[in-house]
Amino acid sequence: MTTMRYTNGEITIVWKPGICIHSAICFTQLGEVFDPRVHPWIKPDAASTERIIEQIAKCPSGALSWHRNEAGPESGGE
Repeated sequence: MTTMRYTNGEITIVWKPGICIHSAICFTQLGEVFDPRVHPWIKPDAASTERIIEQIAKCPSGALSWHRNEAGPESGGE
C-alpha cells in the first residue's frame, strides 16, 4: 500500500490513499492545509501543528495520521 509523508519539521503527516474514503472533512474544515485541487495536496506549514493534529483526529477512515519527528508514532499514528 502506498504511503505519502509530509512534514513541517515538528510533525510528519502520513496519508494512506488506499484507505481514504474521501469524506472531505479534512478539506472542508482545514482547507489551507488539505487541498486536493493542488499538488502537493497537503501543506503542513499552512496551519499550526496543534490545529493539524486536531483535524487529523477527525479523519473517519484513519487514512490520515501523524507522528512527532523526534518521538515516533503517536495519536492515531501509523
